[in-house]
Amino acid sequence: MSWTNGFLTSCLVLASLLSSSEAVPISVDKTKVKIPEETVQEAPQSVDTGLHYDRYLREVIDFLEKDQHFREKLHNTDMEDIKQGKLAKELDFVSHHVRTKLDELKRQEVSRLRTLIKAKQDIEGGNDMAVDHQALLKQFEYLNHMNPHTFEVEDLDRLIKSATKDLENFDKERHEEFKRYEMMKEHERREHLKTLDEEGRKKEEEHYEEMKKKHADHPKVNHPGSQDQLKEVWEEADGLDPEDFDPKTFFNLHDTNGDGFFDEQELEALFTKELEKIYDPTNEEDDMVEMEEERLRMREHVMNEVDANKDRLVSLDEFLIATKKKEFLEPDSWETLEQNQAYTEEEMREFEEHLAKQEEDLNLKAVDLQKQREELERQQEQLNAQKIQLQQAVEHMERLKKTEQPHEVHVEGNAVQEVPQHEQALPPEHQPSPPDQEAPAAQNDIAQQDLSQGHPNQSQDGQPLLHDPNSVHGAPHMP
Repeated sequence: MSWTNGFLTSCLVLASLLSSSEAVPISVDKTKVKIPEETVQEAPQSVDTGLHYDRYLREVIDFLEKDQHFREKLHNTDMEDIKQGKLAKELDFVSHHVRTKLDELKRQEVSRLRTLIKAKQDIEGGNDMAVDHQALLKQFEYLNHMNPHTFEVEDLDRLIKSATKDLENFDKERHEEFKRYEMMKEHERREHLKTLDEEGRKKEEEHYEEMKKKHADHPKVNHPGSQDQLKEVWEEADGLDPEDFDPKTFFNLHDTNGDGFFDEQELEALFTKELEKIYDPTNEEDDMVEMEEERLRMREHVMNEVDANKDRLVSLDEFLIATKKKEFLEPDSWETLEQNQAYTEEEMREFEEHLAKQEEDLNLKAVDLQKQREELERQQEQLNAQKIQLQQAVEHMERLKKTEQPHEVHVEGNAVQEVPQHEQALPPEHQPSPPDQEAPAAQNDIAQQDLSQGHPNQSQDGQPLLHDPNSVHGAPHMP
């Protein structure tokens, strides 16, 4: 949708984002200028702001735009009032359907953030630690984490202010990222040279200088936003006669979403012809990352020169005023990236020192991890040995149980342990006695029998009876 493109570039001007997509009438002398045939154009795609909550931001604005009341208020709200949060109060008057959808979007975003927090916790090794999501959600200022269920006025206010602040810092962060990219590229080149012999280094240096010279050999680059640069676009991109150049017509032609402003993407599109003079993706010497940095530099320069109220948009009035300035008519030459190195030698030295320190820390961690691994392997070997010993002991016990386990005899349903025959006990009278105790034992048995039955050699009064020593033992003596 046309309004989305502008909004995603800058939350400072929400009114311009949701404005009508109808083009502004073009004031042109039709006898001199051939108007291109009208073609049906698709609405421009939403531009990724680079913010980590870009999708959430776009979806919220998408649904707010569907509410007629909010849209009308948006057109009648001053830009400063939007920045101060006055527009957010109109959220109370949007339809129930839109509010319900906004609630759902917020719950999804909170869930996404919680997932990210948990994933980060897992990566850092805190799997067993309890995660305080409420405390960690404080770092995300673009929503009210204390109420994770419904989208309220405070949420819209936070979203507008956070996006405004983050987008203002976005260009600065991009420049720093590009500087690190350039220093890393140079560092890797220097490290590669160290691996070569003297002849190899000489050839590599010659090739490097040749590529630099070849890249710098390009047509003159016009000063971004100057009359010469815009006339070139007018002639080559629009197919119009440069003698008929008209700033207002030019503005209306390139205000692709028809909202009455040049946003950052629309401005950057104007520099494509200039960039094609310097960069060709098929050339070894041309770096496309550098091309995007050059585009950013050009856009920033024009914004600084033309955007009078610093709202990150160029209105028609601001554009027309700029076209009357000396800088527009007689600009200075434009210095490209190869004429302005992104870093100093001091910054390069500090960068390499930082890389060396990082490498040293990584090596120490690697050594520590190796020691931990060796210790774990040693402990594992000990555990394996103990496991084997335990298994052997269990197997030995099982064998003993099998050899000593008594058999069972079932008698009328009752299990009776069967004692091996050689272990069965004999009756007392059949048990063998030691030789020296056999006779006394027999005598004791006879004595016990005499006592129980009455001794035959005793009279009834207990006196012993005389008997013939020649008689049979135990038989009474006959006269």
